[in-house]
Amino acid sequence: MNRFRRWLKKVHTPITIMVVPHSRSNSRSIKMPFIVIALVFVFSSLGIIYTVSLSVHAVEYYRLKRNYASINKEFREMASTMSSLKQSESQFRQLFSLGSKKDVLHNFDPDESGSIDIEELKKQINTSMDSVKEIRTYISAQRDVYLATPQGWPAEGRISSKFGMREHPRYGGRKFHTGVDISLSKGTPLHATADGVVSYADRSGGNGNIVVIEHGHSFSTVYAHNTQNLVHPGQTVKRGDIVAYSGSTGVSTGPHVHYEVWKDGKSVNPQPFLDGQAAN
Repeated sequence: MNRFRRWLKKVHTPITIMVVPHSRSNSRSIKMPFIVIALVFVFSSLGIIYTVSLSVHAVEYYRLKRNYASINKEFREMASTMSSLKQSESQFRQLFSLGSKKDVLHNFDPDESGSIDIEELKKQINTSMDSVKEIRTYISAQRDVYLATPQGWPAEGRISSKFGMREHPRYGGRKFHTGVDISLSKGTPLHATADGVVSYADRSGGNGNIVVIEHGHSFSTVYAHNTQNLVHPGQTVKRGDIVAYSGSTGVSTGPHVHYEVWKDGKSVNPQPFLDGQAAN
């Protein structure tokens, strides 16, 4: 209780503030309780903080207002453009509903508000069509390459002999194997792995019954040791068409298909083509 009284007495202790003018006038003194000066200081500080806060909000408000005005302007321009396009579309619909070129040309008013500059439009259309032609040409060429590139397996099975050096299964000795042997049941349908034209379909020595297909873009595929060939030279085939049935004709140790991929007339590893990862 005594402590509180001492604190109360201290805050009410008067403080003298002297005002000394630069002129010859007498100085003046003002007595104010300590608590009043403290409150004045606190409220002044709060006032300054509030004023700064208002200034910051005012700056942010004007920035948002400018952004809104800019966005609003762009929106009005877009709305105007859309309106012009709709008006032009309506005019074209009316014109082309006339049914004949003569009536269209007769009723078209080039000076009408919202009309289209036909010559400029023709130029833009031609430019656009040239771009479309280039795209179509490119896609067509890429499609031709895609269709000519062997892809996938001639039949589902197990690879019993890989591409590369190996021990010959019948004669022994190491020899380069120019394809892959896929072990299959006898009579399994063999499918063309790309579009092409059959260049050979007959018996060929140790290869037994064999089918060779030319695919274009320097690709060829070979299917050997077949029980029966189902195609003939000059026949066009599509990817997935059945070209033969698997077997064990020629020099063979069991039913399978010897599958080769040629590029530029040379045997290449068929594995990436089987996996669908070969680059075109």
